[in-house]
Amino acid sequence: MAQPTILERLATGDVIVSDGAMGTYLQARGLEPGGCPEAFNADHPEIIRRMAADYFNAGSNMVLTASFGGSRFMLDKYGYSGQTREFNRLAATHARSVASPWHFVVGSIGPTGEILQSNGGTTADDEIYDAFVDQVIGLEEGGADAVVIETMISVEEALLALRATKEHTDLIVMSTMMYDKGPRGWFTMMGDTPASATKRLHDAGADVVGANCGNGSDRMVEIAEIIRGTYDGYMLIHSNAGIPEIRQGQIVYPEGPEYMTERFLKLADIGVNIIGGCCGTTPKHIERFAEAVHEHAPIGYRVAAS
Repeated sequence: MAQPTILERLATGDVIVSDGAMGTYLQARGLEPGGCPEAFNADHPEIIRRMAADYFNAGSNMVLTASFGGSRFMLDKYGYSGQTREFNRLAATHARSVASPWHFVVGSIGPTGEILQSNGGTTADDEIYDAFVDQVIGLEEGGADAVVIETMISVEEALLALRATKEHTDLIVMSTMMYDKGPRGWFTMMGDTPASATKRLHDAGADVVGANCGNGSDRMVEIAEIIRGTYDGYMLIHSNAGIPEIRQGQIVYPEGPEYMTERFLKLADIGVNIIGGCCGTTPKHIERFAEAVHEHAPIGYRVAAS
């Protein structure tokens, strides 16, 4: 019997539990400051597989791949631009290798770090598009079920990644923007509001739209309410574990599992369909939330811990 897709699960009203932070997980396991996380896919595959397994066992229904900076523009900073497709394929393969049939592997696609000509920069939009094509093809080859185009500050760049995915793969596409709050409300760095960005992404064919990173869970509740006020489609929210603080020379994310779980349940009440963590969240955060949300909005499949 074929397992349901992400969209089929969402259509039944299920709340899908996503995973938590990747960067902080890898930093705790040997990623040096300024190092290339994507290189771990080739050099330390056991750590990448363990990370995916830890989140699945904590209760995540879907896990993102270690490919956030996997475009050739980002990899070129470390001398790896020629391994773009390989790193992305490996990222998906590693997560898929520890996934059960009812788990989802979602390819992470972050910003290229370039400023598009359409945003007043110097990098041609076609070059950015081609870079995303290489990335999404590798993710599909590795066994990803979907991609999430995340932490975007430019809707134009997100739209290029969305088009590259739709035109060159059969993957489900999610797209989340990063918003900051100023005197006039919430905007991306390029000036798009949550309502306007969501509409543009949805109209372009994104299957799931939402927000991630840059804010703690209280502010993510506020953003989700704004988006839900103008958009009735599927929504994803990935929240930081608060804004990082320096304590005794160490970077600390202040929101613990109980605190975040209370806010995540508010997200579920607002109608957010996929909920998980971003910077600073750990398998412990996801475990506590998964227990609560399964009680709050039961899902079709329980993840058995191993």
